[in-house]
Amino acid sequence: MRLPIISALPRAAVENSADIDLVSAKTLEALARLIAHPKQSYTIFPCDLFWLRTCNAATRSMDQISVLAAAGMQARMQSLDLVANNLANSSSSGYKTDGEFYTLFTSEAAGEDESGPTAVPMIQRQWTDFAQGLLEPTNNPLDFGLSGKGFFVVDGPSGPLYTRNGNFRFSTGGALITSEGYQLLQDNGQPFRANTAQPVEVSREGDITQSGKSIGRIKVVDFESPANLTKFGANYFSNATGQDPADVTGTQIYQGKLESSNVSASHGAVRIVGLSRQFEMMQKAISISNDMGKQAIEQVAKV
Repeated sequence: MRLPIISALPRAAVENSADIDLVSAKTLEALARLIAHPKQSYTIFPCDLFWLRTCNAATRSMDQISVLAAAGMQARMQSLDLVANNLANSSSSGYKTDGEFYTLFTSEAAGEDESGPTAVPMIQRQWTDFAQGLLEPTNNPLDFGLSGKGFFVVDGPSGPLYTRNGNFRFSTGGALITSEGYQLLQDNGQPFRANTAQPVEVSREGDITQSGKSIGRIKVVDFESPANLTKFGANYFSNATGQDPADVTGTQIYQGKLESSNVSASHGAVRIVGLSRQFEMMQKAISISNDMGKQAIEQVAKV
């Protein structure tokens, strides 16, 4: 007689159980491992009754629900980190909001097992929203706010860095530097040299003067594809793709003001709640899947 049997143990040696003859030596050997007591009665179940299809999944250690839910949980964790970082920098001048693109990952080996998952969700890449932030007055003459496209250029540790954060101060040598010590560059690529004892005046075009004498013009550049810039820290971008920066026109610099971040705190709070609920739902799905597997094993133990 040819009847289906169930292999509920992980990676059991019972394969294609619907086609196994119960009187064959291979089947008897497999049943011997499943039956704990020789006098215990057992029942033969059709594998179609089990949605997880454990009888035909000898080479898989996780079922379809667990794989999909675990991948979804990982993607939601990355999204939660992203949103939390945005909210943490909501008060950082010039900070630009990060978002994420979702996609489906398909394994090359997925087609070998028709009962397995063919694709799982994942975050493909991050993206940055370069929308203009509000200009807030600070009454600090060394705070510069950009209105329009473009970035300030500072001398970073490994080359030029680009930022919208216009919070500067004087170094002991008279250079305008950021809070990290990076020097603000002129349009000729050189740092400024000013008299720290005298006030500075900045025009809307970026010309800096002291006592009526020009000491240079602030370099402001833009890129054809700002999305290809790479974030460096919270407020800086690096040109990792080698784009050619271009001078901008129409952008104005406001002295005594800073551009606030473009993070929406309310939107971030709503996203955190939504992502947390999705994460909990996927946790529940894994828990249910584990309970179903446990019940299957208990049924086999009665054999």
